Amino acid sequence: MSLRIYNTLTRAVSKFTPAEPGHVRMYVCGMTVYDLCHLGHARSMIAFDVVQRWLKASGLKVTYVRNITDIDDKIIKRALENGETIRHLTDRMIDALHQDADALGIERPQHEPRATDFVPQMLSMIGTLEQKGLAYRAGNGDVNYAVRKFPGYGKLSGKSLDELNAGERVAVNAEEGGKLDPLDFVLWKSAKATEPADCKWDSEFGSGRPGWHIECSAMACQLLGETFDIHGGGADLQFPHHENEIAQSEGANGQPFARTWMHNGFINVDNEKMSKSLGNFFTIRDVLKEFDAETVRFFVVRSHYRSPLNYSDVHLNDAKGALKRLYTALQAVPPADVRIDWVDPMAARFKAAMDEDFGTPDAVAVLFELASEVNRSQSAERAGLLKALGGLLGLLQTEPTAYLQSGAGLDEAAIQAQIQARADAKKAKNFAEADRIRYDLLAQGIVLKDSATGTTWEAAQ
Repeated sequence: MSLRIYNTLTRAVSKFTPAEPGHVRMYVCGMTVYDLCHLGHARSMIAFDVVQRWLKASGLKVTYVRNITDIDDKIIKRALENGETIRHLTDRMIDALHQDADALGIERPQHEPRATDFVPQMLSMIGTLEQKGLAYRAGNGDVNYAVRKFPGYGKLSGKSLDELNAGERVAVNAEEGGKLDPLDFVLWKSAKATEPADCKWDSEFGSGRPGWHIECSAMACQLLGETFDIHGGGADLQFPHHENEIAQSEGANGQPFARTWMHNGFINVDNEKMSKSLGNFFTIRDVLKEFDAETVRFFVVRSHYRSPLNYSDVHLNDAKGALKRLYTALQAVPPADVRIDWVDPMAARFKAAMDEDFGTPDAVAVLFELASEVNRSQSAERAGLLKALGGLLGLLQTEPTAYLQSGAGLDEAAIQAQIQARADAKKAKNFAEADRIRYDLLAQGIVLKDSATGTTWEAAQ
């Protein structure tokens, strides 16, 4: 393979070869389903959707796992606030997640495990860690991971134990039965009397629920094996979540966990990471009220997955205008159904871009060069290549006229009636009336395009 990927663990771009020839096993951290997904979640989902699409386009079988966290302090709190069961809340949010992801053209992973379905596997791993002296039972009923007993801790974040402060939010008070070290983290949380019954599991450690980090270790090992090819997620998960996954999994199994670690960059608003905790987030549904789903996807894809991405209406409008230029080329020259020939210079450049750490900005630049070529040559085969390459990014698969006319404020019949009235005015040499109709339609978001074959229209940007 010619694919090279930036590995967060090694801090270098290196050649990627799956452990099992022809088969890539990939795990990506998914959502905690207590609320609607925001655009930051969309970026991660789109980034790894592109990754798995390109892996498959490269002739590889892909087993893709993206988990769902359906038990968590925030979930419990929200369910209690809403007066509903945890399961009812998480079912609603998972359904909303699927609707949003489907709208953005995100292919569903082969496995989408819910944490609550893997509690036995988590308890088994915690038991193994305790047997190996890497976990201890605290006086308050929790089971904690003893970070300083795992020699490799810090290798993903690149920090020494003295530099890390994983426990800064949790006071250390051994007398009260809590953590013995501020770096330690919880594996099993002891149940509280005030918590609802549907967030408690019986175990040898007492009634309680799993900590956040242990779920991904258990599910990844169960579904992909003790060592697999790619582990992905947002850059904010690199520490402590992914660092803790390594400690748990490698501590329990004595094997390397993930061979390649990938982290997508943040979406920023006013130079701050978009997040619910900061209150500066836009849900996917909010954004889709203003912009079509493919524009949102294109906005994400045309930036490299590791780079920060600044959100604003200006940037989304720019993305919309750029995407319309690609669709305009396909509208003018209906694409032929072609099989991609990777020897073709344009296709080869697209492949080279994607093979270098999924370089979508350069791949998108190839699409625009192809669109310009289509406009010059009027070649249906070149238009077909444009559509086929776009499809590998999840783009350009809508019928061009339907895309260009989407979002119009008037229905087709009303617009065609105005186009005919304008034609009649021009025939009668009443150009003032013809201009009035054009500008009236423009004010309603309809752009008319005159050509030798007649007048067509599209929705204004």
